[in-house]
Amino acid sequence: MSKKNAGLEFLEDPDALAGRLEKAEDFFEMNRNLIFGVIGGLVLAIGGYFAYQYFQGEKNIEGQDKLFNAVYKFEQDSLQLALNGKGATPGLLAVADDYSGTKAGNLAHFYAGTALLKEGKYDQAIEQLKDFSSSDLLVQARAYSLIGDAYSEKKSYAEAAEYYEKAAEYKPNKFFTPGYLLKLAIVQENAKATDKAIEAYQQILDKYPETAEAVSAKKYKSVLEAQSGE
Repeated sequence: MSKKNAGLEFLEDPDALAGRLEKAEDFFEMNRNLIFGVIGGLVLAIGGYFAYQYFQGEKNIEGQDKLFNAVYKFEQDSLQLALNGKGATPGLLAVADDYSGTKAGNLAHFYAGTALLKEGKYDQAIEQLKDFSSSDLLVQARAYSLIGDAYSEKKSYAEAAEYYEKAAEYKPNKFFTPGYLLKLAIVQENAKATDKAIEAYQQILDKYPETAEAVSAKKYKSVLEAQSGE
């Protein structure tokens, strides 16, 4: 028999096929517990995954219902009620904790962080906003910018600059990115990082010359260059 068909002789030879089957049976008998253990583990893992997805779906629906009232209070500027709820009605902080891992819980982090920032609770705001994540075109950049705002209020200018830069680099667009770059330049000025501030202003002028921020950038950049003798 040729080498090409050497691995297929059992298809033509009943004795060879019987030998293969006998060896397979022996292997199965010797490793019965291991085989059933592996199969059982796979079944549990697959079942667990689908159960988790179903549970998260149901939990998210429930979380969205709980979130609705808290967001309504937030939009009314009733920040304490929005954050902490009242009676059996949970607030944003409770929804964020109780529905962690769901879209509702994720969104609660964003609203809670924004509310805490408005209340001047900067460290708590940063914590909540860092727990938020989104692939949305605008909201993730907004969250980075809010973290930058909180650090800026704390006069932690290096950290503020880091998050304004993240905001500016996240899916850049002419509507919001110039504002993030302007904030970046201002905190760089506050940090006495003149060269970096000028660079941020220049980015606005180069990439977004038709925006309102470009007018401010041109003025502030000229002042900085005059002060630094450039």
